[in-house]
Amino acid sequence: MADFGGWLMPIDYPDTGTLAEHAAVRERVGLFDVSHLGKASVKGKGALEFLNSALTNDLNRIVDGQAQYTMLCNDAGGVIDDLIVYRKSAQDFFLVPNASNTADVVATLKKNAPSGIEVVNLHEEYGVIAIQGPDSLAVLHSLGVETQMDYMNFSHANIGGAEVILCRTGYTGEYGFELLPRWDDALQVWDSLVTAMKAFDGMVCGLGARDTLRTEMGYPLHGHELSLEITPIQAGANWAVGWKKSGFTAENVLRDERENGAPKNLYAMLVVGKGIPRAGMSIKSVDGKILGEVTSGTFSPTLKNGIALGFSAEKLFPGDRIVIDVRGRDCEMEIVKLPFVASHVR
Repeated sequence: MADFGGWLMPIDYPDTGTLAEHAAVRERVGLFDVSHLGKASVKGKGALEFLNSALTNDLNRIVDGQAQYTMLCNDAGGVIDDLIVYRKSAQDFFLVPNASNTADVVATLKKNAPSGIEVVNLHEEYGVIAIQGPDSLAVLHSLGVETQMDYMNFSHANIGGAEVILCRTGYTGEYGFELLPRWDDALQVWDSLVTAMKAFDGMVCGLGARDTLRTEMGYPLHGHELSLEITPIQAGANWAVGWKKSGFTAENVLRDERENGAPKNLYAMLVVGKGIPRAGMSIKSVDGKILGEVTSGTFSPTLKNGIALGFSAEKLFPGDRIVIDVRGRDCEMEIVKLPFVASHVR
């Protein structure tokens, strides 16, 4: 167990471990308790227009019953948080921010919300359970949940006698779902899924596997690839900005970086030879010039190789070789395209 965003979280579970849990998700099915994730609601006449002015992505690109990945930026373009927004209607939205940033997200939205828009922190009102992997749909079917919803769509379902919000989202790169039961119902929903998953040789999974899975996809983690000093453009998340809309926070900053280039950019790196990169290690050119820093680094259980994400102030291209400093030893790495492992979210 370890502290994560102020919550006590499992790194892995007894008799399995991160490598086995990672493999379960890639090959079969895994279950994550991610109830530390924040929850909030934004309701009222004009809620759509308000959120579109506050968030980077364009909520007009989705319809009721769909969800969208987006970011809340400060005036300088730094990312206060990246989050998922569930569109129930043009006047009713459900937000899932990161745990440690929930209070800041709610405070920022409340501060800027016009009269008639209600922003409510629901952090401890709901649990969040993620079931991920190629057999995740079969597990739900075994519980009588008949769903074939598309990626980033959501509906409601009954699991273990409890009503849940069921969304085709996840943070692993595999086909999967995230379920949001009311807090008092979370344990019975969890127990029902754990029992049903046994028939598919599934495993409960901790933060260790969650991190190796998301790093293989190149998914950002706030505090690493995103922060108050890192913009969506620098993080390679141009696709999460609604460029056709106008009047949103930090618009001018983001458009300038998009058109004229950012001071640094995020890259994916694959170890050539042996070595496990870690966050904070220096990224250097082959002739020793400091280029930037690793933000996430790990051993990829799928590739059986070291992988990393990190920023460089100089432009790099797939196939370029760089070096990272692994405890005083140079480790050669190659710039590659993301994801490191093929995505199966759809």
